[in-house]
Amino acid sequence: MLRYEYKYIVPNEQLGRLKQLFSPYLELDGHAAKSGGEYTVRSIYFDTPQMECYQQKIEGVKYRDKVRLRGYDEGSPGATVFFEIKKKMGGPLLKHRSALMFESANRLLENSQPLETIDFGDKGGGKARENASRFLYNLHARKMQPVVTVIYDREPFHALARDKDNNLRITFDKNLRAVAQPATSGLFDEPHIHPANKGHFILEIKFNRYLPSWVCAIVNSLGLKKTPASKYVMCIEALPDLRQLKYQLKIPAMAVSNFKKVESRPIFIPGKLAYS
Repeated sequence: MLRYEYKYIVPNEQLGRLKQLFSPYLELDGHAAKSGGEYTVRSIYFDTPQMECYQQKIEGVKYRDKVRLRGYDEGSPGATVFFEIKKKMGGPLLKHRSALMFESANRLLENSQPLETIDFGDKGGGKARENASRFLYNLHARKMQPVVTVIYDREPFHALARDKDNNLRITFDKNLRAVAQPATSGLFDEPHIHPANKGHFILEIKFNRYLPSWVCAIVNSLGLKKTPASKYVMCIEALPDLRQLKYQLKIPAMAVSNFKKVESRPIFIPGKLAYS
């Protein structure tokens, strides 16, 4: 399903006031309610040797994508992680997501284990396998490598007045930080961590069909302006070594023999979508 996403960079000093204004309309997400009101999001972003994903975001290319491995909180070998491809389709977004165990993801990405041997269990069945195939094909066809781990703490909320067709979700993403050139097995590690977006948090508003008037009123009352706030770009810019290596990343090659068996999938070409 296509989804819309608005982002705002907000000074930390306004967090309390913003939450106060939103509180009559929102309730805490169930997952966050079980973990003290927030959880940690961890994503390893992949990019081409020419840093195409980064460059296309900077240039404002309307049709582009991000490829990432995502996990939550502290993790463990048995933790669930996600292969994700997030596509920008002009205005709306489309996400392909596959859930699998962290140890299975590592076997695929670092040990060349064939996709056919991975048991997805009850984590989406055939659709999960299809999306995993799409993810692996992108890594192989575009020679993508892990560039940075993007980490932040998220307070997520849903609208009290639920509209399943719209599925409004509002999050406060805080304490953005980055780890340069990670191994995929290091998704839950934080060595040599660097802060990003200092003094600010990111307000994200996601919906399927419409933005409620009360959301607009609250955002406007604080003078907030919608901005293309890419956490991936912010973290790249926060890491001096990566800024110097944007076009000549020296990252150890990942195992690719597994990817050769993956069937043809959509390929991203700068400025448009194509299919093999």
